[in-house]
Amino acid sequence: MRSTITAVSAAVGMLLSSVACAEQVSMFDYDEATSAYEDAYLDAQFDLQSGNQDQTSYNAVMSANYDRVFSSANRNTKVDFIGDAAITQGPNTTDEQKESYQALASLTSDMYFNPQTSDAFWYGKAEIGAQTDMVDPFTKLTAGLGYGRVVNATPMARAIRVIQALQDRGLVVGSVSRSSYQKVAQIIASEPVYRSRHGSADYAEYWVEDISKALGNNLGARGAIKSYDVLVNERISTRKYGWLVRAGIGAVLTNYDGSDTKPALEVGAEYHHPINNRTQFSNESILTAVLEDGDNGFNASNAMSLTYELRDNIDWENTWLLNYATSDSSDDLMTNSLKSTFRYYISNSVSVSATAGLTKTEDNIDYDGTSNTSRNDDIDKTFHLGITYRLK
Repeated sequence: MRSTITAVSAAVGMLLSSVACAEQVSMFDYDEATSAYEDAYLDAQFDLQSGNQDQTSYNAVMSANYDRVFSSANRNTKVDFIGDAAITQGPNTTDEQKESYQALASLTSDMYFNPQTSDAFWYGKAEIGAQTDMVDPFTKLTAGLGYGRVVNATPMARAIRVIQALQDRGLVVGSVSRSSYQKVAQIIASEPVYRSRHGSADYAEYWVEDISKALGNNLGARGAIKSYDVLVNERISTRKYGWLVRAGIGAVLTNYDGSDTKPALEVGAEYHHPINNRTQFSNESILTAVLEDGDNGFNASNAMSLTYELRDNIDWENTWLLNYATSDSSDDLMTNSLKSTFRYYISNSVSVSATAGLTKTEDNIDYDGTSNTSRNDDIDKTFHLGITYRLK
């Protein structure tokens, strides 16, 4: 019995030590200086049905997402854009083709008062939106205060991926210090600098050469080629850690319904946590109150996501989106949407995906139309196959 216990203890110890070695470096070891990242996607989905109906029905949806962040000790600047367009036609003879679109862009800049001693900041934010059948575009300006910091740890994720690939092939032998990981991550984060200094055609050779120097000049030709392959041809999802909260006041200058300027209050929060080197959790919330005599409005949204890298070219993405809106002149509207996506990257730029989704809408209306079949109390179930092109 004693020998069995000893053997089990040794096995557990070896397992724990192997896990510790595998996770000896994480996203939290990245000390961000100045970095930037850019994500840009085009996504298309198309459904077509024919037979046992009056006419062919279809639903074509295209969406675009753009996210550009520049981070430094003194300032974080973020540019966001999300937009989608749809063309649909129902199965009945009376169903006509419908076209719709919506888009929203924002620019947010967080300026830290004294980054050496505190994470307190003030911020400014500008938003502009457009949608089908609008009277005017939506425009809004906000300014306020906040506290906290979100660090872009994607360079460390890429450094871990590169070094792991080199170790798996015996091109880097032995353990790599955290300071070396940090140096490699900082070089990876400086890709725009190398591109600007040496040109887009030649920068990679200088970039990879400096990564080799950070690892002791022992990569050789095979190591350089593999490093380039991982950095350029493999897709690594954006990684972040940290939290922040913000509150501000502003004004809706113009609105979709053509209404005049209205004062607005805004409260927001973010939390990002890389659970391990393959799993990223994020949650972003924002609450906006539009104030006007007799027509006050309240909007809240929460976006939660969990992304797990099954393999270097397969991601499992899970999202929960909650939207709630109410005003003095309309009923409450709440929408919950759950989606789970398996995404396979054919290349760094192109991926195919399979998405299953559940959507529940509560609007205090039993029927949206004259037909009993239009009841929306039930949960909508969807399944889509799509293709995504990554611009950046």
